[in-house]
Amino acid sequence: MGGGSAATQQNTLFPLFAHKVVQHHLPRLPVELPNYHIRREITMKLRRHRGNPVLEPKGDTWESIAVFNPAVACIDGQIHLLYRAVGEYVEYISRLGHAVFDENLNLVERFDEPCFTPELELWEMSVEDARLTSLEGRLYMTYVITPTPCPPYAVRRRLGIPLRPQARTRISLAEVTYESERMGFQRLGIITPYGSNQRDTVLFPEKIGGQYAALHRPSAWVGLGYLTDTPAIWFAYLDDLPGRMRGHRLVMKSEQPWEARKIGAGPPPVKTDKGWLLIYHGVDEDRVYRAGAALLDLEEPWKVIARTPEPILEPEEEYELVGDVPHVVFPEGAVVIGDQLLVFYGAADKVCCVATTPLEEFIEHLLAM
Repeated sequence: MGGGSAATQQNTLFPLFAHKVVQHHLPRLPVELPNYHIRREITMKLRRHRGNPVLEPKGDTWESIAVFNPAVACIDGQIHLLYRAVGEYVEYISRLGHAVFDENLNLVERFDEPCFTPELELWEMSVEDARLTSLEGRLYMTYVITPTPCPPYAVRRRLGIPLRPQARTRISLAEVTYESERMGFQRLGIITPYGSNQRDTVLFPEKIGGQYAALHRPSAWVGLGYLTDTPAIWFAYLDDLPGRMRGHRLVMKSEQPWEARKIGAGPPPVKTDKGWLLIYHGVDEDRVYRAGAALLDLEEPWKVIARTPEPILEPEEEYELVGDVPHVVFPEGAVVIGDQLLVFYGAADKVCCVATTPLEEFIEHLLAM
C-alpha cells in the first residue's frame, strides 16, 4: 500500500522519529531456560515442523531485523501469512509483510514490500500482531496499534535504551481483500474499550447467539473489581463490525505457574463439534512464553469445558530460546489442513514457525484431561 520503495518508506514514514536502519543484530544469549521446572505428565504436545523456522529476516530495510507473530488464512488452497516485520531497533516500528505457502508448507512467494503500514494520521506509530478471521464470506484482521514507537522491554534493556513507560495499546479492525495476488485493506476503526490497554483480540469465525463476538485481553482490567489479579482472557459481543464491545465476561485467568504473569488468546478460535478450540499463550514470572489449549462451549464460549494444565508448546529449540526477546513461543495463526491442525507462531520475537497436531486426537485428549 502506498507508493515508493520499502527503503523510502523506512526512512520517511515517521519523519519525527527518523533513524538510520541498524544493521547489526542483538548479541546472542545462552541457550538455557530459567531455573524453573514444571510437571510433565499427560498433556499432548504440538510437533514442530521439521523445516522451522519457515520465515527469517532478510534484506537491509523493513524486515531485516525480525519477522514474527504471523496471522494466517487459507485462500484458494494456499496458506497466506501476514507477519510482523521490524527493520531497526531504535524505534522498533512494525509493519506487516505477506508470504504465501502451499499446503505442504513450501514457500510459494514472499513479497518485497510491506503490505500494511502504519498511518501516522491515525496515530498508528506501529502495527503489530495481526489475527485473521474469515466471517460471513469476508476476511477481517484485528491488529495492535501503538501511539508511540517503543522497542519491547528486553530490547531496551539490552541496548541501554531508556526504559520509558510502554504506551497503552488499542485494537483496530480492517477488512482484507485479495485480488490479483495482492492483499488490500480497508481500515474500519478501533473496537476495544478506551484505556483498557489491549492486545490479543480475536474475532469468532461465526456469530454467537446471533451477534458478533470476540475474545480480548485488557491488561488494565485487574484487581478486585475484575475478579483477576493478572491480565486475563475476556469474552465480548460487538454491536457491528466495527462496533462497540459490550457484555464482557471473564473467560480464563492464570491458574498454573507457567502462566502466572498473564495469559492471552492466540489464533482465532477453531470450531469443532466438541467446542471452540482456543490456543493461547501464558507467561510465567521469568517472562517465558509458552502455549496452552482450552475448549470453550459452542453456545456460551465464556464457559470453559477443558484446559491443559501444562503447556502444549514451550521454548526448547535454539530459535525459540535465542532472539530479540528470548524464551518465547507466541501462537497467532491456525488452519486445518486435512486432519491436521497447523499452528503458526513467532519464536523469540525473531522468526516464524509452525507446529502441528492431529486435530481430532488432540480434542479427544483435551476432553479426557
